[in-house]
Amino acid sequence: MLTKFAVTNYRGFKDRIEWDLSHPSNYEFNAHVIKDGVVKNGIVYGPNGSGKTNFSLALFDIENHLSQKWKKQDYYQNFIYAGRENLTVDFEYTFRFGKDLIQYDYSKNVAGLLVSEKLNVNGSDIFKKGVGTFEMYSPLFPVGPSVEENIKANANNISIINYLLTSYPLNADNYLIKLQQFVGSMLWFRNLDIREFIGLDNSVTMLDEYIISNKLMDDFAEFLEKVSGQNFEFVSDQTGKLLFCKINKAVVPFQVIASTGTRSLRLLYFWVQKMKDSASFVFIDEFDAFYHFKLAFEVCRRLFSLNCQVFTSSHNTYLMTNDLLRPDCNFILNNNKIKPLSECTDKELRFGHNIEKLFRGGTFEI
Repeated sequence: MLTKFAVTNYRGFKDRIEWDLSHPSNYEFNAHVIKDGVVKNGIVYGPNGSGKTNFSLALFDIENHLSQKWKKQDYYQNFIYAGRENLTVDFEYTFRFGKDLIQYDYSKNVAGLLVSEKLNVNGSDIFKKGVGTFEMYSPLFPVGPSVEENIKANANNISIINYLLTSYPLNADNYLIKLQQFVGSMLWFRNLDIREFIGLDNSVTMLDEYIISNKLMDDFAEFLEKVSGQNFEFVSDQTGKLLFCKINKAVVPFQVIASTGTRSLRLLYFWVQKMKDSASFVFIDEFDAFYHFKLAFEVCRRLFSLNCQVFTSSHNTYLMTNDLLRPDCNFILNNNKIKPLSECTDKELRFGHNIEKLFRGGTFEI
């Protein structure tokens, strides 16, 4: 699981900003949103322009050099805080896999190329790579003089972790294998003016064709009925690529009659199918941009029932309720800080409190 993330000098974040998921409060309700002492689910709130999207994108930077899954094509545009292009963007990740605590730090330049890397496992350094320098501390990875010199030069900017993964035979329970699997199963996506995603899949998929080819038309109809109360009877066209709806004796393309919100639910349904089997960490940016507030609540309930870590960003304070999450799982991002509600007030928060009302009344300050 991801337990902590921090970034410095990335886009709008001139100073270091840290997100710590490893210290949940001791609330007794909604225990399912905490797993192995780590926050498993949450919602990130913040004013327009506070950096919610940029922060989530920064969190997925690791996909760009440790994973072979889909990447955002324009990711490295406007990569570094304006006016500081001569500096680096510094990323810090902490993962927990069973008893192993992994700290992975690295820096990238304005072009998105690796400048330095450092890996620490359970308090012990494994390696450190800087500009023209390299130190290997683990006997598990013996490095000869010639290889060490090549790594110091590192003209192709390859990640040391990727080099170790491809150069040494490792057991399935090795921390590098677990890190590789976790990062390769991370997913970021959003559905606003355009659809975008990072990770988990290798290509762009036609949604209707996916539902039809996997014989999921009835399941998709059941999903829509459960989360939104809409009733559809789906059939396929002759090509097996487009969904149609039966209405009385007519057959109408789903794309024509579906609202913006319903089409957004189709995308969510596709990703839920992927997430429930293989995802490790998911962030959905402004997931409810086209949803009715009650629909957003039902979608969150379904998302937070999955085994993987799932987080979203939202402006919908209707979701800020103890019926869905807890004060330590609702986060505010503003002024280059991100904190849970439980750390934004001296007031003792209980299950019976109306968190949304307290929020609107200015109880929480960051």
